[in-house]
Amino acid sequence: MRKLFLFLVFSMVLGQQLQSMYLILPMNESGQRDHLKAYGITYWVLSQGVEAYWLLNYEGGAFAFIHTPTLQSECSKRGVSFKTMTDAEFNNLRNEIANPEVNQDVIKLEKAPKIAVYTPTENERGEEIQPWDDAVTLVLTYAEIPYDVVYDTEVLQGKLSEYDWLHLHHEDFTGQYGKFYASYSGQPWYKKHVQLMENLARINGFDKVSQLKLAVAKKISEYVAGGGFMFAMCSATDTYDIALAADGVDICAEMFDGDGADPNAQSKLDFTKTFAFTDFQIERNPMRYEHSSIDATDSRRVVPEQDYFSLFDFSAKWDPIPTMLTQDHTKTVKGFMGQNTAFIKKYIKPSVLIMGENKPAGEARYIHSTYGKGFFTFYGGHDPEDYQHKVGDPPTDLSLHPNSAGYRLILNNILFPAAKKKHQKT
Repeated sequence: MRKLFLFLVFSMVLGQQLQSMYLILPMNESGQRDHLKAYGITYWVLSQGVEAYWLLNYEGGAFAFIHTPTLQSECSKRGVSFKTMTDAEFNNLRNEIANPEVNQDVIKLEKAPKIAVYTPTENERGEEIQPWDDAVTLVLTYAEIPYDVVYDTEVLQGKLSEYDWLHLHHEDFTGQYGKFYASYSGQPWYKKHVQLMENLARINGFDKVSQLKLAVAKKISEYVAGGGFMFAMCSATDTYDIALAADGVDICAEMFDGDGADPNAQSKLDFTKTFAFTDFQIERNPMRYEHSSIDATDSRRVVPEQDYFSLFDFSAKWDPIPTMLTQDHTKTVKGFMGQNTAFIKKYIKPSVLIMGENKPAGEARYIHSTYGKGFFTFYGGHDPEDYQHKVGDPPTDLSLHPNSAGYRLILNNILFPAAKKKHQKT
């Protein structure tokens, strides 16, 4: 009898050890020490060839994957909170989430997306040429998610086809160098940037920087139309659409391209070519730090202490894409400024989905839509944790903001291409 008892005990222990376990990364406000690194863990899991699950609207958009000692150790090493569930417990949770009366869903993440960042980080001598940072590269680095840098030549050579996801750094696609002329044209960094852009234009066979940037914008459009995912912030949102609308029209003043702008440029804009915006007015004054009427920066009357925007609620089962893109531990996100701070809603095309807005101010902060077979997301502002980031300010230390709701929206977009293809259908 004693031997039989020991055998039964041993069998029970062995059975428990052999039972599958799941690691759950809670993403609610109280359950996660480092929300940003949790995305990095999930990306790392996918890069190891392990499938993961995104539990939409469950504990703030939790992540789950098969438990192994290595994965648990990686979570501990990166300071990411986790809990464990047995296979039976996880299946029960999935059944609860599947209830049609529950606004939750389980999205399978299958493959780590290959990421490209379009940015002029260095000149030919390896020196940084722009005195500001970029929120996307900051959070990618902090979350330990790898990315490649591409710029004009690589885009024109067709390199984007190698990537699943593209971020546009704070570029000026109109060829007006960010319209910094009035304030910074005498600064060494500005002169170096102009020189680099003019050299790039010549190398790629263009007489003007504006022509180079238009060609690049068109190539990016082809990438998205073919099924790519494009994300842009700040000035890379409105200037991208302005460049496309102004195809064949000179909107640059003499100090930008050597000759005057077309006096009838406004009437010649073609809004059918743009991604998100329509019927906007371009800013004709070359000395004004503004590109068009799309941006709400100068017209908004919002007190910094009251500057917040609200994320919309979507049906996880019927609208999985915007649900993925708005996963957060709060529905009220701190606002932040940029060269393009927010989008005045009357200039947004009806086909574009507004996912975050400051309703009293009449402005959208976070928008998304399809383009051909692909997707794009525009996010207003420069840095979610630096309210008014200025030229020359030091980069944000994200170790001080590991639970940033604003930065989470960026990371939602980065994981979106990993979702099982059925969830990406338009």
